[in-house]
Amino acid sequence: MNILVVLPIVIPFTTGIILILAWNNRPFQRIFSVIGAAALLITGLALLYTVWNYGIQVMQMGGWPAPFGITLVADLLSAIMVILGGLMGLSVAVYSLASMDEEREMFGYYPLLHILLMGISGSFLTGDLFNLYVWFEVMLMSSFVLLALGGERGQLEGGIKYVTLNLISSAVFLAAVGTIYALLGTVNMADLAIQARNSDQAGLVQVLGIMFLVAFGIKAAIFPLFFWLPSSYHTPPVAVSAIFAGLLTKVGVYTLIRVFTLIFVLDVGYTHNIILALAGFTMVSGVLGAATQNEFRRILSFHIISQIGYMIMGLGLYTPLALAGSVFYITHHIVVKTNLFLVSGVVHRLRGSYQLKKLGGVYRLHPMLGVLFLIPAFSLAGVPPLSGFWAKFALIRAGIDTHSYIVVAAALVVSLLTLFSMTKIWAEVFWKADPNPDSAEDQPLTSLTYYLVPVITLALITVVIGLFAQPFFAVAVRAAEQLLNPAEYIQAVNPLVGGSL
Repeated sequence: MNILVVLPIVIPFTTGIILILAWNNRPFQRIFSVIGAAALLITGLALLYTVWNYGIQVMQMGGWPAPFGITLVADLLSAIMVILGGLMGLSVAVYSLASMDEEREMFGYYPLLHILLMGISGSFLTGDLFNLYVWFEVMLMSSFVLLALGGERGQLEGGIKYVTLNLISSAVFLAAVGTIYALLGTVNMADLAIQARNSDQAGLVQVLGIMFLVAFGIKAAIFPLFFWLPSSYHTPPVAVSAIFAGLLTKVGVYTLIRVFTLIFVLDVGYTHNIILALAGFTMVSGVLGAATQNEFRRILSFHIISQIGYMIMGLGLYTPLALAGSVFYITHHIVVKTNLFLVSGVVHRLRGSYQLKKLGGVYRLHPMLGVLFLIPAFSLAGVPPLSGFWAKFALIRAGIDTHSYIVVAAALVVSLLTLFSMTKIWAEVFWKADPNPDSAEDQPLTSLTYYLVPVITLALITVVIGLFAQPFFAVAVRAAEQLLNPAEYIQAVNPLVGGSL
């Protein structure tokens, strides 16, 4: 069964290679891209089933035992993230059948998409810090090319900002990995969990924790390291924006949760209070930035930042309910945010612009599209009974239980301001009269099948998670229990030392 641990990496890698070999066969590329993404999703579901029923799954590559070889590990959090990666990859692959232009398809869009999914899956499954750095670089290379593919001026400007800040993050990350290896003699995360607790250099370990917080904080776009995101995510085609919005920053959040529950827990009152404060500032700064914007995707980009604050709020609170809330929130947000970007692409296809002032009248002509926008928009704002309400409820309840009233107040205010931003988009894009009725290209939604299938699917998932939240939250609770009990992770990776924690 351990082969399931490596398949989420092998499948997109193989898909990408086959798509490169079929470089001049666009129809084959389009079909096989969807097949590869579907295979990744199915593998993720099988992996979650296996981890849920049989415990944490580990694969030692090349037969080298931990901590000497390359280790792949799948616990519940990893498996959940792999499923979400497969689901978003499949949604975007189907959406791209209609939205992606021929020129970008000819220059490697589909292979790059799957190499990106490989890097994302590798980041979720790796069991050592150096290979986490390697997977980050795989993501960076493929995402940069996807961002700049097409060579438009806005793309190149956004791409330069994106790659510059991420290269700085990678440099800090690599320096931290080298230093921690020099200090503790290992990069295997399970082994680091033991060595860090037994080190007589606790102060230096804390400093390294802050270095990792900076490196991963840039990739997660937390305050004050977020300014690269709204400058870049709105520049590429909407399918690329959607996969970036759904997954890339969540890799940063995932790694923060991983290392600050497994390795850097020597002084939780210090490190996690810093994370909690950053969560509050991230929420507020992101939503205030969104309130000042008048471009559909830029508003959504700033809301990525504010929602990241909720995800790391659970890590900062560091209780079982709070971490379960973070896991549930990540699940909800990946689905909702990807869908909102996809909806913006449908609006652009119908009206030819992302500028709110140039849009209008969409609900009158296409009421179904208005409903498909309202579902993820209200969920993002935390309106019951949608998925976002339960995610925020868990985090706010955990904040009240720990008497963290300031961050709870910030979370509530940000929810109201998020609702304001969503109603702003609704009023400008869907409700008001079309400012240019003569120039609008009216077409039936039935002609946009490939656009709407993923949008409708993700909207239904949002509703299902909201109406039947209990089983989803039960998985999140069990994932949080694994995170708070690192002995289980360590025992799975290296049975000889697992009991010494």
